[in-house]
Amino acid sequence: MKLLQKKGYNAVRVPVSNPSLNPLPDVIARRGQHLYAFEVKNASYYAYFPKGQIDKLFRFLDQFIPSGKEYKHAVITAHLGKRWLFKEINWSDWENNKLPDKARILKRDRGNLNIDTSYPPAQGM
Repeated sequence: MKLLQKKGYNAVRVPVSNPSLNPLPDVIARRGQHLYAFEVKNASYYAYFPKGQIDKLFRFLDQFIPSGKEYKHAVITAHLGKRWLFKEINWSDWENNKLPDKARILKRDRGNLNIDTSYPPAQGM
């Protein structure tokens, strides 16, 4: 969360152990008009994200955020030692019921979301 705040995001950790079916992400962040729901794992070499956890991110964004999908981002995040890796999951995968049974992030991966440059805030925001 501190990393996101340093990069210009408004971010809050959802302080709940959430093994339930409630659609709550680990971290919610906003930058400009864009809102992010993060599922975060700490690991040494790899992190797995079960389909149910990814589904919760999309359900949260779909049910509680009244804006277009282009402004809502479901992101799985792995803290691997000193590295943070961010991977945005496509809305079309969720809408077409094509989420993988498990998504994974490996230490050697690059991720597909650069929090420094992705979706810069609109002017005046």
